[in-house]
Amino acid sequence: MSTTSPFPPIADYAFLSNCHTGALVAPDGSIDWLCVPAFDSPSAFGNLLDREAGSFRFGPFGINSPTARTYVPGTNVLTTTWHTPGGWLLVHDALTMGPRTGPDHVTPHTRPPADDDADHVLVRLVECLEGSVEVELRCEPAFDYGREPAKWTLVDKEGHVAEATGSGQTFRLSTDMSIGLEGSSARARHTLSVGEKAYCALSWAEEFAAPVDVDDAVERIDRTVRFWRRWLARARIPDHPLRHPLERAALTIKGLTYMPTGATVAALTTSLPETPGGERNWDYRYTWMRDTTFTLQALHFLNLDWEADEFMQFVADLEPDQDGGLQIMYGIDGRRDLTESTRDELSGYEGAKPVRLGNGAFNQRQNDVYGAVLDSLLLHTRRNQHLPRRLWPLVKSQAEGALATWREPDQGIWEARGAPQHYVSSKLMEWVALDRAAKIAAIREDLELEKTWSEAAEEIRADILAHGVSDRGVLRQHYDTDALDASTLLAAIFGFLPGTDERLKNTVDAIATELTEHGFVLRYVTGETDDGLTGKEGTFLICSFWLVSALSVVGEREQATDLLERLLRIASPLGLYAEEFEVDRSRHLGNFPQAFSHLALIEAAARIILADRLEELSL
Repeated sequence: MSTTSPFPPIADYAFLSNCHTGALVAPDGSIDWLCVPAFDSPSAFGNLLDREAGSFRFGPFGINSPTARTYVPGTNVLTTTWHTPGGWLLVHDALTMGPRTGPDHVTPHTRPPADDDADHVLVRLVECLEGSVEVELRCEPAFDYGREPAKWTLVDKEGHVAEATGSGQTFRLSTDMSIGLEGSSARARHTLSVGEKAYCALSWAEEFAAPVDVDDAVERIDRTVRFWRRWLARARIPDHPLRHPLERAALTIKGLTYMPTGATVAALTTSLPETPGGERNWDYRYTWMRDTTFTLQALHFLNLDWEADEFMQFVADLEPDQDGGLQIMYGIDGRRDLTESTRDELSGYEGAKPVRLGNGAFNQRQNDVYGAVLDSLLLHTRRNQHLPRRLWPLVKSQAEGALATWREPDQGIWEARGAPQHYVSSKLMEWVALDRAAKIAAIREDLELEKTWSEAAEEIRADILAHGVSDRGVLRQHYDTDALDASTLLAAIFGFLPGTDERLKNTVDAIATELTEHGFVLRYVTGETDDGLTGKEGTFLICSFWLVSALSVVGEREQATDLLERLLRIASPLGLYAEEFEVDRSRHLGNFPQAFSHLALIEAAARIILADRLEELSL
């Protein structure tokens, strides 16, 4: 990272969530990303993508480098410790959670509401630990991704409450400090002595409900701590050295879940670059069907069956295409149209342009979708010993879609914007689709469909082994190349070939030795792949976690453990992962935090833990 860049490293951001939206907090205490009221709403604080697109800082005046930042253990509540010339300060930041008091009219639910839900309030609390510290509040929203600076008005005579309005949005800032309005900014300064506290809160709740005083602010944060800890207590996380990274990954996945519908966003952000200064910038605030099976695997491994069921009900509610298939992605409210546009007036993170809103890949043909959906349906059915009646039509439509399309080329798992190809991973996932559909049919004792789908699965397997394996016995990227692709590691994860098969071993070995940079895995070699884009990209973290899993499957346990330990060492200071890791400069790239990276971590860690437990039993 250049010392002259005004943008903090991606991995230095802290992630807050209320399971409706999320915020990123920079090391200097500034909220640099927050979309309200939902993950995919326009940003009100967008400094992440342009240093004039809105920020909200609450911390010591004149000091920008904190002493320590950590999550309250077992939560998504952030604490930051500051050492100033005059003393020591502690800051708590939380998107608060509280008991549900009635219907949520801000972000209405389609799933059964839980006992606790989002307050729709960001609460920030400071406490002077020693000496005296001057505290600064500086709130400068810029609505609609920075297009419209806030118009502020004071609400009360004492000057402790003000409202910001712009682009059809309004939220309320309340604090026990005295607010001054300066153009598009609301500011306050106050000196705290040892033992004293101050707070501020930003509310977009109904009637702008917010803390009424500092004690109320403390209680809301404490309540949020209790919410996250109670939720985590439901998870089954083994007593193992991998327990802590599993807990953080679980909290991150829950934090990326949109509670009203059960959907999970792929990441909190849009347009954080995969290539520094380049054009590989995408909007990830949507739900990919590809993630379904990895989400279900992770949630069921962690014993989080309620979340798994919510997610499956979201999938069941989705409107299919005319042929009965599902799009590759949907909005978190289930909407189909994710038309892509750009905001050319924004600088982009470190000059990476364009900044994109929406995702043009939503209407691509990607034949791997059928397998992802059906594998998750089989997981769900086996876990619950029951397939809900409303899900059986989805099984049939996805199986029929796989039957109709498996011979066709597509854009592949990586959504390449080049010419369609016969990607091996797509064929593989269509084998998964029909193999899993046959198993579900067997559970329903539909012997005719079981036979039809099972035979089709075997036909696909034979086609892949005939056309998708190179002369040296390695799975190809697609039928017309010998190039490697990390997505073929899915052959190990989904049981396409047994761990003893030489072709699988050859593939895993080739990817580990030829498709890596310093041991971390690339998706593919960009110069060998027509993805319709320019520029080099970093190593993909999910692919490195997939390699951990694949190495475990083929019996390379020591190598798998070593790679997982390396991956854990490159986590962000707060234990989070973006999409990519740029090895040369040891930094995270791409949207952040990335659900797929954390899901793959859970899957890889589960395999390591299982192997360790089996070894213990054999002693």
